[in-house]
Amino acid sequence: MSPSVEPFNENKYKILMDGLECSEILKSDLEAGERIDAEYYQKKYLQYQKLIEKQSNNQLSQICDFMSGPFGSAYDTGTYVKTSDYRYVRGQDVKPFVLQDDSPRYMAKEDYIRLNKYALSTNDILISVVGTLGNACIVQKEEIPAIFSCKSTVIKAKRVDPFYLLSYLNSKYGKTLLLRKERGAIQKGLNLEDLRTLKVPLFSKEFYKIVEVCIKKAFENIKLAKKNYADAENELEKIIHISSSNKKYNHTIKNFKESVGKYGRLDAEFYQPKYDQLFSELENFYTKPLGGKKGIVTIKKSIEPGSSEYLDKGIPFIRVSDMNKFGISEPRVYLSKENIYNLSDLYPKKGTILFSKDGSVGIAYKMEKDDNIVTSGALLHLNVINTLEVLPDYLTLVLNSSIVQMQAERDTNGAIIQHWKPSDIEKVVIPIIDMEQQEKIAIKIKESFSLRKKSNELLDWAKRAVEIAIEQNEGVALQWLKEKGIEE
Repeated sequence: MSPSVEPFNENKYKILMDGLECSEILKSDLEAGERIDAEYYQKKYLQYQKLIEKQSNNQLSQICDFMSGPFGSAYDTGTYVKTSDYRYVRGQDVKPFVLQDDSPRYMAKEDYIRLNKYALSTNDILISVVGTLGNACIVQKEEIPAIFSCKSTVIKAKRVDPFYLLSYLNSKYGKTLLLRKERGAIQKGLNLEDLRTLKVPLFSKEFYKIVEVCIKKAFENIKLAKKNYADAENELEKIIHISSSNKKYNHTIKNFKESVGKYGRLDAEFYQPKYDQLFSELENFYTKPLGGKKGIVTIKKSIEPGSSEYLDKGIPFIRVSDMNKFGISEPRVYLSKENIYNLSDLYPKKGTILFSKDGSVGIAYKMEKDDNIVTSGALLHLNVINTLEVLPDYLTLVLNSSIVQMQAERDTNGAIIQHWKPSDIEKVVIPIIDMEQQEKIAIKIKESFSLRKKSNELLDWAKRAVEIAIEQNEGVALQWLKEKGIEE
């Protein structure tokens, strides 16, 4: 007697599939290019795609014009100039919502004219397509004239509000579906043709306008934050003014015992007169070494687990490229909890100053809160021993100033990849001004970071409003923003 076969039950089949980490796709549903890699059809991607398709929507190609940057050697990075009116925007400058400007690159006027067809305009949206993928920012009036690199693609919104589009691209739906389109194994990237097919949900002009208001308020706070930080830098410079000599020297004379014998350095760059001038002028102030027995801070090293330990999820692993003097960005790699000994001891605490010793040396950022992150071995953890003598905010500003940057330059001169020895970092000379002056500077810095925090909150609101509109409807999203105090 043959065994009975239970008839196909669609509901049971659906329940079974829902409990598995797999997706069933009809060949007729394969997208353009007929990608068949499993990663492309993860459940999350399919769920997000369905949510977008429930709304009125268009592909990016239907609502935007596209521009790609100069390819390869069209612009030689060796022709950067120290400063000019013309900026060269690199892929690494493209951050969520805004262009990073703590270390901008500039180009000569003649290069700008030569590459003028790649010039940026106000409200252009830049998307990073090489390296850190999927970051989207908008170009503001004060950031042009500028040229963008081949590591970014520019989209010019024609039939949708650029600020709404910016918010969608930075939302969990827009960014996830954008990163879904990445290609490549070792060197991943986003293709222009793939970007064109990204679906964008469409809403009313009223909704676009209130999202724009939210983002513009955030940008106003960023501008005020920059002004407060610049005021703090100017205040420090007024108190500790290190003059820059206009004299040009093609040689210097040093006593062997007092120079090479003391420092163990034979390279001429180490003994440039400008460094003598710096230390001579610092003698006019009360100073202390940064570290060591008589130093201002304790210095703690972090870990360097190696690239074999890098994961896509887990504990955020912060490298030098993920940090600047204004904060920490979303890292590219993560670590597993199981593979790290004494994990909690590695977490930086509020008030800890992260200080880079490799690559881009001498970058300092003070932690504003305790955070469950692990930093790379290239970032030292500095903790002020006596805050009644030196305020952490003041010290961080000095570490980022020319006073310390020149000492970093002197110690690391001549290296292809910069490395600042911890033993040299301990000897860095720090001028200490009276507490009243330190507090005045610290207030401006705290105001600056408070404004940046508010700005980030507003940008998060703009993203969340778009997500609510996608998940529910734009009426609910509009009401949610109004409850936050955001109105036209």
